[in-house]
Amino acid sequence: MTMGSNVSLAALSENVGSAIVSLGWSDPTGEGDADVSVLLLDGSGKVRSDADFYFYNNPVAADGSVQLLGKEPTGEGSEDRISFDLTAVPAEVERIVVAASRYEGARFGELDDLKVTLADAVGESLLRFVIEDAGQVSAIIFGELYRRGEEWKFRAVGQGYESGLAGLATDFGVDIEDDEAESGTEAAREPTVVAPAAPPQATLEAVPAPRPPAGEEAAPRKRAARPRTAKRKAAPPKAPVKSLAENESWRQARLFPVSALKNDRDRETRATSVLLSVMAQVPRFGRRVTAPFGAPSGRMETFTEVSLPHGDTPRRPDGVIRVERAGKLWTALVETKTNGNPLKSDQVQAYMDIAARRGYEAVITLSNDVALEGSPLVDVKTDRRRKHQVALWHLSWAEVAHQAQMLIRHEGVGNAARTWLLQDLLHYLQHDNSGCHGFQNMGAAWVPVRNGINDETLCQGDPRALEVVESWERLIRQVCLRLGGELGQKVLPAQRTRRGTDPGARRARLADQLCREGRLQAELRVEGAPGLLTISADLRTAKLRTSVEVPAPEQGYPLTWAKRLVRRLAEAPADLHVETLVEGAAGGPRGTLERLRPEPADLLPKDDSNRITGFRLSLFKGMGSGRGSAESGFIRSVDDAVHRFYTSVVVHLDAPASGRTAAKERVAV
Repeated sequence: MTMGSNVSLAALSENVGSAIVSLGWSDPTGEGDADVSVLLLDGSGKVRSDADFYFYNNPVAADGSVQLLGKEPTGEGSEDRISFDLTAVPAEVERIVVAASRYEGARFGELDDLKVTLADAVGESLLRFVIEDAGQVSAIIFGELYRRGEEWKFRAVGQGYESGLAGLATDFGVDIEDDEAESGTEAAREPTVVAPAAPPQATLEAVPAPRPPAGEEAAPRKRAARPRTAKRKAAPPKAPVKSLAENESWRQARLFPVSALKNDRDRETRATSVLLSVMAQVPRFGRRVTAPFGAPSGRMETFTEVSLPHGDTPRRPDGVIRVERAGKLWTALVETKTNGNPLKSDQVQAYMDIAARRGYEAVITLSNDVALEGSPLVDVKTDRRRKHQVALWHLSWAEVAHQAQMLIRHEGVGNAARTWLLQDLLHYLQHDNSGCHGFQNMGAAWVPVRNGINDETLCQGDPRALEVVESWERLIRQVCLRLGGELGQKVLPAQRTRRGTDPGARRARLADQLCREGRLQAELRVEGAPGLLTISADLRTAKLRTSVEVPAPEQGYPLTWAKRLVRRLAEAPADLHVETLVEGAAGGPRGTLERLRPEPADLLPKDDSNRITGFRLSLFKGMGSGRGSAESGFIRSVDDAVHRFYTSVVVHLDAPASGRTAAKERVAV
C-alpha cells in the first residue's frame, strides 16, 4: 500500500472477523525500540473515554476487542503484534488508530524498515505498508481500521508527531499528565490518565506526514527498497520424526519429569516452578499469560518459595512474577493448587494484604477450577481506604495449556529451543500425575440432581441445581479452550442475553429451566463455522446432542442446495441427522445422512410454498454417568462429543460468505 490508500478487508479475505496488525522496524545498533498504542474513536474522531487508549500499561480491552501481544524478535529487527476481534468492537466505535512512539529523545528517523502488516484470522498476510523517511518525529500513526457501512477498511496513514505520544493522544481526546515532556525524561514516556476525555471536536482525518519547515526543500523520496523476508518461525515438524528407541517401552528423557511426584505438595511446587521458569524463558508465552492481568510488556523474572513478612510469621507464596518496564516494576504474587484442591480464602487474603503493603499490583491464583463472571472462587476483603489497590485474578491450568497449544501448533515462538521448552511444559501439564488437568469434577450436587430429574422430585429453587449450572458453565469454558487450542481459532461461549445482564440472575433462570426440562444447553461461537455450535445434555434420556444450523444460500434452487449439502458431507458419519428448517413451521423433513445420500430430494418440503431458511445438522451420543473426567465420565463425554462433531461435520461445511454475515448474527459473548 502507499500513503493515504485504503482497502476493504472483506475484499482481501473471508476471515476478517479477527485480525493481527504487526508494526515492525530495525535499528543498525540493535538497541532502537518503540512502544505501540491503539485508540478507539467514535464518530467525532475522539475516544469515548480514556479507557479507549491502549498501551503497555493498559494492554487488553475488557470485551476482547483489542489485545497488545507484545514484542517479538524477527529476522529484520523487532515486531510488535496487536490482536483485534472486529466482531467485538462496540458499535459506536468508528475508527481504530494504530500508532507507535519513541522515548528519551529518540526519533523514528533513526530506525529502518518501518512497516505495518495485517493478517486475517487464519494467519494469511493481507497487506503491507512501508513508511519511508520518517524524519525527526517521535510518534507515528502507522494506519487505521475504520467502518464503512457494515464492513471494515484499512487506511495507510504514516502521519508523524514531533510532540510524541502525549501530543498524539491529546489530539484524540485523551488527557495526559506530562509535566516533564519537554525535558525528555522517563516520565515523558509513560502517560498518566488524569481526567475524562475532552469534548468532541471535528474528526481528524488521516493526512500525510507534516511538511518540512519553511525555507527547507523536501528531500527527494527514496525508492522503495525491496522488502526483506523475515525468518520463518520455528514450529514442530508436521510429521513426527522416527524414534531411535529399540522398542516402545523406552521413555524419552524429559526436562520436567513427573515420576517423582508423590503428594499434592510436590505437585504444587513442581508445577509452579515449571510454569514460571518457562514464562521467563519464552517471553511471548509469558506475555500471553500475564497480559490479561494488566502486566506491561518488558523483561520478566520469576521466583518461587519467596519469604515475605506478615505479622509474627512470614508467608511463602508459591511464586512471584516481576516485569520491568521503563525502570518501573510490576509485581504479582502467585498461589497455586493442583489435583482439584480448592483455594483457601485465608491464604489468599494474607497474600492480598502483603501485596497491598508492599505496593504490588496483583495476586494471581492458579488451580484446576475455572472462574466465572460475577462468581469469585474465594472471598477476600479489600481495604478501600488504601491508596494502593491490589487486583485479584484467577487462572486455570486449562488456560495455561491453551496458550501453550496456540503458540506451539499455530503461531510459533521465534526459535526451536523455545518451542521445545513449550512442548515439554505441555507434556508435563497433560501427564496424569501432574495434577494440572483443568476442571474435572461436576461437584457433589451432580448425582443428586440427576437422580432428582429422573425421579421428578427436583423442585425449582433447589440450590443444587444452581451448583450444576455453574459447573456446566465451567465445563463449557474449558471445552472452548481445548477446541480453540486444537484449531488455532477463537472458540467462545455464546450467551443469548443482553450485555450487562446480572450473571447470577441468568444462572438462576437456567437452574429453573434445568428443573423443568431436565436439560443443560450451551452455544459455542467457532470462528469460521457457518453458525453457532450447540451442545445439549438431556439428563432424562442420558443423551448428548451436538448440532449446527446452516443457513440456506441466497440464490439457487432448494434441490440444488440439498444435493450440494449432501455432497459436502460425503465423509461425515452416516448417523448424522439432517433437518430442513422451514419458515413459520416447527420443523421440516428430516432423516439420517445414510438415508438421504441416495435421495437428497427427501429434504424438500411437500408444499413448494414453504420457504426453506436452512438446515440443522445433529449428532447424538450417550452421556457419561460419572461426574468426573474419567473415560466413562460426563466431562469426558462432552469434550469428545464436541470434538467429534467439529472434526467430522463442521470442517466439511462452507464458512460464512463474509464477516458481515457473522456480525449480523453475533450474540453477546
